[in-house]
Amino acid sequence: MEVLKENEEEEQREEEELKALEISDKQHDMERKLSVDQACTPNDVLDFDWSSIDTSQLPSSYKTNSPKEKKLLRIADNFLQQYAHLCPDRKPLLLHPVNECGVEKFVSTTVRPTLLPYTELYDWEGCASFVSDYLTMEPLKSPIAPPSSLYSPTTILKYQRGNCFDFSVLLCSMLIGAGYDAYCVNGYATHNICTMDQTLEVCPLLRKPQEVPKEGEKKSSKYRVKPPPNLQSKFELQQEAKKEAETEAAGEKKERKEEEKATETEKPKRDPLYGLRVHAWVLVLSGKREVPETFFINPFTGNSHSTTDKQFLGIESIWNHRNYWVNMQDCWNGCKDLIFDLGDSVRWEFMLLETDEPHLLLQDVEEKKLFDRDMDNAEKEEEDRRFDMPPSWVARIQISPKEFQTRSPQGRKVILYKKARLEKWAPYLNRNGLVQRLSVYADSHYTKVVEVREWFKNREDKLEMREVNKQTQLTTEHFHPGHLLGLKAHIYTSMEPETERTMEFYNKARADGLQKRVDNASEMTEYFVGRDDFLYFRHVEFGKRVKKIHMAGTRTDIKPQPIVQIKECFHRNLEKPADEDVAERIFLITEERINLTYHLNDKYITASKKNFLKRAERDKKGNETIMTPEMCITYQVGSSKTDKKLLHQYRLLQKLIEEEKQVKREVWESATEVREILKIREDEEADIKLTFSIYDRERHEKRRQESEAMNNLMEDDLLGQEEQDLDYLAPFLIQIGNTEKMSKWQASRIKDDCLTDFKHRLTHKANIIQARLEKEIEELQKKDWCYHENRNQLSMEDEADFLTYCSETMFRIRILALRLEREKQMAPQKYLALEEKLRKDPRLNVHLSHP
Repeated sequence: MEVLKENEEEEQREEEELKALEISDKQHDMERKLSVDQACTPNDVLDFDWSSIDTSQLPSSYKTNSPKEKKLLRIADNFLQQYAHLCPDRKPLLLHPVNECGVEKFVSTTVRPTLLPYTELYDWEGCASFVSDYLTMEPLKSPIAPPSSLYSPTTILKYQRGNCFDFSVLLCSMLIGAGYDAYCVNGYATHNICTMDQTLEVCPLLRKPQEVPKEGEKKSSKYRVKPPPNLQSKFELQQEAKKEAETEAAGEKKERKEEEKATETEKPKRDPLYGLRVHAWVLVLSGKREVPETFFINPFTGNSHSTTDKQFLGIESIWNHRNYWVNMQDCWNGCKDLIFDLGDSVRWEFMLLETDEPHLLLQDVEEKKLFDRDMDNAEKEEEDRRFDMPPSWVARIQISPKEFQTRSPQGRKVILYKKARLEKWAPYLNRNGLVQRLSVYADSHYTKVVEVREWFKNREDKLEMREVNKQTQLTTEHFHPGHLLGLKAHIYTSMEPETERTMEFYNKARADGLQKRVDNASEMTEYFVGRDDFLYFRHVEFGKRVKKIHMAGTRTDIKPQPIVQIKECFHRNLEKPADEDVAERIFLITEERINLTYHLNDKYITASKKNFLKRAERDKKGNETIMTPEMCITYQVGSSKTDKKLLHQYRLLQKLIEEEKQVKREVWESATEVREILKIREDEEADIKLTFSIYDRERHEKRRQESEAMNNLMEDDLLGQEEQDLDYLAPFLIQIGNTEKMSKWQASRIKDDCLTDFKHRLTHKANIIQARLEKEIEELQKKDWCYHENRNQLSMEDEADFLTYCSETMFRIRILALRLEREKQMAPQKYLALEEKLRKDPRLNVHLSHP
């Protein structure tokens, strides 16, 4: 009875397979179109005719077989006959399909191990990524049968398209050349793998890294201070925890229902060809190149997969450039239970006797010696039957630097993932340096954008990545080291000043050790690293600006915000005692107070503190103020005689007042730097420039030609402008009238008059600059005198206005001084240049050259 049931089940399976095989041509065409569309293949490559390719320039090895290759084909036919006799229920093997010239070639000789001269192709990730980007996917003519032809990797690279077997052979050739133990696999996979449909997979750029388990907390010592008792009601805590648990359970239940609905809508339809779809991929065995574990590589996507992945349903055979193996293991559970020990002839039947030694199993020394003796005896008997694999008939694989950089056909490729769209461009294809963009959507129909991530290369401003949250309009920019201002990251919602933003810097590239700055309209926080003064934190609170009415025609520059409070924190300086090493310093500017908190001493549980009350250095009558005990409130841990003296307190207060001025200046410089960074970033985005490698001759030649063309245009413009300029001798020649009858005395007089007039002009220009410089210095001195006279009555806004005026005036003074110095240096040179020009002028040279 059991035998009858098994026979009935086998008949039902055969009927189902026959029904699956009886699919109409229209359905095959529809599947092919869908797979191509899902792979984002352009429409113009669908109708590519492989029979129209030019094979006249191919080497002779493509068109004929050597005697050794012919013998190999006979061995393969004999092997195939034996295999069909012993395994009549299995499908025919892919052994010797025809190449692009219509010649049968054994699949192992199509693999051409090659190491290309690019560092990115020295590991498997780079090779897989290059193959998946460079080639365009074409579906198999029949989804349930291997192809009847297998073209050379050189032809596939030339036309940049191929099926899964073409992808795998090219990738396997590159991996073997890079030192990996790689094999091409002929097997079966799911619909998504075979058609390159990744719309149900999460984008690799969005996958969260695996969390590293935290180490267990160290056991605390039994000698510790007991914590204070918890006086909260346990019943109330239980009720609150119960309510929170109920709300969390309700939220989780709602989310679970939404996820179930989403999974039901996104659940793929049942595939009638499940388990029959043929696919080719690459197998990489552990051992070589320090590969710890055997894994698969899908050549369409370049992603690695575990050998237990459920998407790979079975293996018929594998091969490399040395041998061919047939899988004799049962694949009822996919590839999960397969053992990839190619030396086990029970599990893997090899075709040639050359490589029947185990690859993965490591033996002891004694077992190895016995095994070698047996092998020596067996070699003598099977010496006549041994056959070495002939060399590959494929020409050397070559990729030019331009093709390597261009990658994708036409330099662009689009991949659709689950609620995400990934776009790739070749370097230098976009003028802004954009090479990759990831758009995250809220729905599976790709209509509502939630987030956009962009990656850049070769930008002069060192911009590496930009993230934009479309819901909050939050923009995050990341920079490579080398930016003009040491910028590392910039997080903002608007490029307008005094809006909320965060800037991170490469602290080693800055003299002040600034690592991070967070600011908005009312406060600014800075974090420092590695400073000599041990400062690591500064927090500034700003007040509101006093609105002033500006008259028409006057300047409306942005004035610094009034500072309300500055808080600074310092690391411990072991060279000082804890009672003298400041841990926290607070300048209460509006309250005219300074609070100091020192580091905690090991022997005490409290820290020393000092609170200073600032007073004006002079009172209203102009008398100097005296330090009183009320101006300093001290809490000193322990006893210290020096701290009780008012002189010490007075000196410390004067020092703190000077440091307060310096800190306020640094704060205003930080605010100015923020505005400068925003201006620089706007200029960089308005005029984006790309950098080129010194080894990129083609682009450097192109840039040189453009530069030469631009210089030629500028020279032509200058020549035309010189022709249009007025004659510099015209005012002097008009006094003579007829220049043809000019005498030597008249020519000498014209020369002297021209030089004298030029000398007067130079002197007048220098006098004007000198007068302006003296005027600016005089006005600055008057303002400074007024400031010191009325310093006690000035408000914070007036003091800020004075500092702004001083900064602007000093800038103008420096510019005028530089201009005056330059005029003094250039005046003699200009005078001599004009004298030389007059001497060579053809209108004067004729008369002045004769004795």
